[in-house]
Amino acid sequence: MKIFDFFKRKKTIPEGLWTKCPQCKELLYTPDLKENLNVCPECGYHFRLSARERIDIILDKKGRKELFGEVQPTDPLEFSDLKPYKQRLEEAKKKSSADEAIIFCEGTIYGRSVVVGAMDFSFIGGSMGSVVGERFLRACKYAVENKKPLIVFTASGGARMQESILSLMQMAKTTFAVGILREHKIPYITVLTDPTMGGVSASFAFLGDIILAEPGARIGFAGARVIEQTIKQKLPKGFQTAEFLLEKGLIDNVIHRKDLKVYLRDMVDMLFYKAQSWSLVNLQSS
Repeated sequence: MKIFDFFKRKKTIPEGLWTKCPQCKELLYTPDLKENLNVCPECGYHFRLSARERIDIILDKKGRKELFGEVQPTDPLEFSDLKPYKQRLEEAKKKSSADEAIIFCEGTIYGRSVVVGAMDFSFIGGSMGSVVGERFLRACKYAVENKKPLIVFTASGGARMQESILSLMQMAKTTFAVGILREHKIPYITVLTDPTMGGVSASFAFLGDIILAEPGARIGFAGARVIEQTIKQKLPKGFQTAEFLLEKGLIDNVIHRKDLKVYLRDMVDMLFYKAQSWSLVNLQSS
């Protein structure tokens, strides 16, 4: 082979082998990034996770059981914009690892029984439709019936416009569902991930007994640009980030992804499992 022919050959690199960090612009080897829980080792940027990736990180491998898969989206309004809503749902199922914007599983965190829900932003922007509200309500009732703490990871752009008023009604429905948990003294912990906006932030995301967030997560109701245009003022630096909300006292803590499972174990112990043990000891001693 002539030397010139050698240099003319195109060397192919498999797709997806490298990932560019949007924050520090570092080129990261994808297998190493996944091993690091999809957190940039250079700057700590937390990449978004699918709902199933989230559950895989948090729940122990053994004893998992997915819940409420029978609750599936429909098209009650026969809505169509650029595409029919039914087509959007089918495309979202193919694009996402989930069959809706939220999935629930029961399992354990270091042996502690819990019910965990995770939203998937890749499913129509994690938008809250009727199925999200119904699955959330059922998860709350299931947690009460089985006496298990409920943990929910939020990631949403807000309400699902294709379901119109039916979507907006889910704010009231999920708020009512949280009330069932509180009535029966079942702990409810929310973990806000990037992004948590709109109707989700205005309902069940901020109703947790403990409200946590991942570093750098964008959290709010309306977007920063909309707010600036409305109030005609420049917003402070870092507005609507997890760290900003922590500083203002709107959330309880910002936890790195690698520390989250241990932190959640300690929280369910403090709020439920050890609390039950203390109550039992007090009853026996009285």
